Amino acid sequence: MWKYYALLSALFAALTAVFAKIGVKDINSDLATAIRTSVILFITWGIVLVGNRTAEVKGISGYTWIFLVLSGAATGLSWMFYFKALQVGDVSRVAPIDKLSVVITICLSFLFLKEPVSLRVIIGALLITSGSIVMLIK
Repeated sequence: MWKYYALLSALFAALTAVFAKIGVKDINSDLATAIRTSVILFITWGIVLVGNRTAEVKGISGYTWIFLVLSGAATGLSWMFYFKALQVGDVSRVAPIDKLSVVITICLSFLFLKEPVSLRVIIGALLITSGSIVMLIK
């Protein structure tokens, strides 16, 4: 089932890039990010409320809070730089370079989470890196 979720994530990420490029055309990229984040805030809290999950908040450990806050901060910074890049660059070049996050994630998950890295994963990471380098060449 996770593969379907991942494919849906990729589809919506692609739509995000195209919609964002159009959306940041005439406004400041930070304002665009704030608007986008507000929409996400309403949608996700709506899902939590409809799913009756609000009582679970008090059971979240301090350790979990720290890493969720750090993840949120990293996400916010990522979106701010992504929107700025989209505002000044071509979406067809920005999006693939942004996907270098996949390679960085593989490296970090190996170093910090001790997740195994197979030859297939290494080859895939090298292909993503190569594609991103090609997109950087003008």
